Amino acid sequence: MSKASSTVPSETPKDGDRANLSRTFKYLLATQFLSRGIPFIFNSWIVRHLTQEDYAVYAVQFHLFVTCVLFLSREGFRRACMRADIKLCEGASAKDNAALLKVAWMSFPLGVVITIAGCVFVFWWQGLQHSDPYAQAILINGFACILELLAEPLYILSQTLFLLKLRLVVETLATFSRCVTMYILIVNLTNMEKGIVFALSQAAYGACIFLGYWSYFLLFRAYRSSDLIPFRLGHMMNFDKQLSNMCMLFTLQSFRKLILQEGEKIVLVWLDTPYNQAVYGLVDKLGSLVVRLVFLPFEESSYSTFARSASGQSPNKSKNLGRRLTEALKLVLLIGLVFLAFGPSYSYCLIRLLYGQKWSDGEASTALRYYCLYIIVLAMNGTSEAFLHAVATENQLKRSNNSLLVFSLIYVALNVLLIRSVGAIGLILANSLNMILRIIYSAIFIKHFFQESSSFSFCSCLPSGWTILLLSGVATLISEKVFLDRENFWSSFFIHFCIGFAFFCTSAFVIYRRERPFINKIIRFRDHSD
Repeated sequence: MSKASSTVPSETPKDGDRANLSRTFKYLLATQFLSRGIPFIFNSWIVRHLTQEDYAVYAVQFHLFVTCVLFLSREGFRRACMRADIKLCEGASAKDNAALLKVAWMSFPLGVVITIAGCVFVFWWQGLQHSDPYAQAILINGFACILELLAEPLYILSQTLFLLKLRLVVETLATFSRCVTMYILIVNLTNMEKGIVFALSQAAYGACIFLGYWSYFLLFRAYRSSDLIPFRLGHMMNFDKQLSNMCMLFTLQSFRKLILQEGEKIVLVWLDTPYNQAVYGLVDKLGSLVVRLVFLPFEESSYSTFARSASGQSPNKSKNLGRRLTEALKLVLLIGLVFLAFGPSYSYCLIRLLYGQKWSDGEASTALRYYCLYIIVLAMNGTSEAFLHAVATENQLKRSNNSLLVFSLIYVALNVLLIRSVGAIGLILANSLNMILRIIYSAIFIKHFFQESSSFSFCSCLPSGWTILLLSGVATLISEKVFLDRENFWSSFFIHFCIGFAFFCTSAFVIYRRERPFINKIIRFRDHSD
């Protein structure tokens, strides 16, 4: 890969890591909060205005199509380019930009091929004709994916330049545009097919992503279009071969990760009823909110920090990596334990408050209880895999890919078996077992990585006071059984809520007393070196 062509002399490497992680996490958290929080609020409205069949199309089927196309098209390029040893900054040369963009633009033709293949597959599988509303909606969704892929090279460039505020603004506006478009069409064009409504709202999102990134670089950064599309006749094949190979490696890995990430939805659409699809879609959007708001930006910022720390030549590299990994795992474990303690006993209440009794008295509240158990293993897996992908060599990544293939096969088999016996809950159980297998693999890698160093221990990742959280979980479950009356919900809910709040405050006090230095370090994020 290309070597660094410029540095920032006023900032030491340690200071750079501190500022980068702080800024990255802050902006990624804000981005996720707005881009996920807005749809969450909107989802509370749309659930009450759609049939279960329409909600299954919106929350599972179209979401699965768009996610598959975009994930396979761009995930490998995003991962590889963040590892690239092309150090871009405000004063980066056009040569540095071109080196990155030439590889990043390879994601577009790949994405076009995957989009066409995806549309053809859905047409064949569903036996669709071009005149069918569902078929037209799939084509519109495909067009929306193309619009996003046209902006992908600029997204990669902006992330490498740490233009994090740009992502925050663009994704927030795009999300708001999607929600407003859907609201206007549902309210004003009641006769329009709901599938077309969902697809047009996704196209509005893609258009905002495209216009946002291109407008910024062309109008506000004084880039020319020739700078952003740096291909010249006679030099079409002059690109960073090592970086492109890494992109292909991560892209191949993304096929396996996609099965692990979205396999349950594939099995759900393939084997289950629209009702169970709707239940799972509802629980997934609600239960994964904390994952997207907190764990996902933390995972991305941790990956970035691990990768930069591992690429340096500091004599304390192993010690620094061990400390950062310990604190990252401790934080996600602490958050996950909170949801494990209080989530199951308040799942019914949350569904009832947000979506009404129609959903809370069905399978949704039970599924959400199991999802709370799933959150903690999801959090641990995200951080441990971020470390593996950031520090592993190319051969180690290939072995990781092979393990993902094995886990994918086990995962699909579990999904098929469990969905037939326990429906949507079976998918959550299969996900949990799959995550546990991946955590074990990452833990073995981490143990091997630090085998010659005492800078990391798995025992040190467990936050003090975890027992008080588990005791609180037992107490609130008893409170739900004793006090909560579904027929007399509001008065009994107040008692149940007060009991849970008292145990939450007690747990928070005990944990803060025992983990005060660590928690203060998290609160004063910008003032410490990690």
